Amino acid sequence: MHARVSTDTFQPHISSPSPAQSFTPQTKLKLAMSPSSLILATIFFAIFLFYLLKLTSRRPGHLPPLPPGPKPWPIIGNLPHMGPVPHHSLAALARTYGPLMHLRLGFVDVVVVASASVASQFLKTHDANFSSRPPNSGAKYIAYNYQDLVFAPYGPRWRMLRKISSVHLFSGKALDDFRHVRQEEVAVLVSALAKADSKPVNLAQLLNVCTVNALGRVMLGRRMFGDGSGGGDEKADEFKSMVVEVMVLAGVFNVGDFIPALEWLDLQGVAAKMKKLHKRFDTFLTAIVEEHKRSAAGQHVDMLSTLISLKEKSDDGEGGKLTDTEIKALLLNMFTAGTDTSSSTVEWAIAELVRHPKILASVQRELDSVVGRDRLVSELDLPQLTYFQAVIKETFRLHPSTPLSLPRMASEDCEINGYHIPKGSTLLVNVWAISRDPEQWESPLEFRPERFLPGSSKAHVDVRGNDFEVIPFGAGRRICAGMSLGLRMVQLLTATLVHAFDWELADGLTPEKLNMDEAYGLTLQRAAPLMVHPRPRLSPQAYRA
Repeated sequence: MHARVSTDTFQPHISSPSPAQSFTPQTKLKLAMSPSSLILATIFFAIFLFYLLKLTSRRPGHLPPLPPGPKPWPIIGNLPHMGPVPHHSLAALARTYGPLMHLRLGFVDVVVVASASVASQFLKTHDANFSSRPPNSGAKYIAYNYQDLVFAPYGPRWRMLRKISSVHLFSGKALDDFRHVRQEEVAVLVSALAKADSKPVNLAQLLNVCTVNALGRVMLGRRMFGDGSGGGDEKADEFKSMVVEVMVLAGVFNVGDFIPALEWLDLQGVAAKMKKLHKRFDTFLTAIVEEHKRSAAGQHVDMLSTLISLKEKSDDGEGGKLTDTEIKALLLNMFTAGTDTSSSTVEWAIAELVRHPKILASVQRELDSVVGRDRLVSELDLPQLTYFQAVIKETFRLHPSTPLSLPRMASEDCEINGYHIPKGSTLLVNVWAISRDPEQWESPLEFRPERFLPGSSKAHVDVRGNDFEVIPFGAGRRICAGMSLGLRMVQLLTATLVHAFDWELADGLTPEKLNMDEAYGLTLQRAAPLMVHPRPRLSPQAYRA
């Protein structure tokens, strides 16, 4: 699914009376009551408010300057500068204005970060000041009006949700307890791929079914879709389309978020689509929760049962009790952010390895030496795969699952690198640009895992939020709560697919001609799905799920 945003999106159609039209009192009344007249009046009112705010919010002369940036347009500010793929457009602007930029999107101050050193200032030194989220339509209309973990305001409720996630969902023990589930679902995927015969497979589709079923068994105690093979499962296809639609809509810079006076008009139709999509997800999630409650008590050993049991418990008096809405919001986070990001990262990794057959051969040699050819990879093998781990880091560097960080908001005024950051400013970290910064990376556009091998200058760099050169999961207090699960799933899936199969592109396409364009959205999807022929390379018994 693709979405494209152009400056035309922000231009409402306004009909005007012809010069010959006579303005009788009746005509004036009709004009006053017409939708186009109402829109025109709203825009004039917005213009008035804009200049009024501009006059009344002049900064005192003793404050440091705002960071540099492109000159904003009247009213809409720098929204047209965002372009059809914002992380690309903002990276290009950073080359002109520097790694810390100021934009004006409508009435909202936005600061954009495009270097590791500046990112560390915001996400480490001043992390507490940037730990809340700005108002946005996605959180309001899709994520249960900010009652989820991702968009909840920084405070007691967020701390409660974060604690529950850290202790019950993503702790080392919780992940180890369900290791066998992930390995079983990956084995089901491998078995399905081994039976593909001569037909090309849509790898993204099968990866998504695998990640959703693995998460479903952990969260709900059951698979979500069919037998896990993904073949012809309409529910799986529908769910995938819903998740992608969430990511596309969440990636749109909605005019109503930045010009509140125009929010009710929904000029781009984004809010209406979000409300419709929320109803579909809520129906889906409500059915899951209610079915779980009706099931025999004590029979489930899964995370949803744990969450339901926590409804009766208080979180040390700080955050109160978990509600049904918060449970559904957490499930929404898990089944959107926790599935699509992992499957798309694996798809990018396989695509890069297909394009670089020498690197693919090196990874396969390492896997054969550690694992052999009589069984599939297990999670316990992963720490021994030095070269493979470098491949995963390089994939996260070139193809971060969230290229433009989820927005944060300044709780108070602050000064960073000699520039004034106003209270209420929105912070965007261009993760994609940081990991391609030529000042940090030699040949930044090349896929070169060797840069992470022991003895190289970047060998120390990890992806867990401590080294700001590569932060695919973010950093600081609002770092991705599911990072540990996401890393395990990406590593296990990629290692297994590389070990178990040789890969050929469909329709005789050569690796040099493989389309590596990105689709638009909150997550880094491929513009064209990866269509491949998997060729088994292990002993036959390894493919029996």
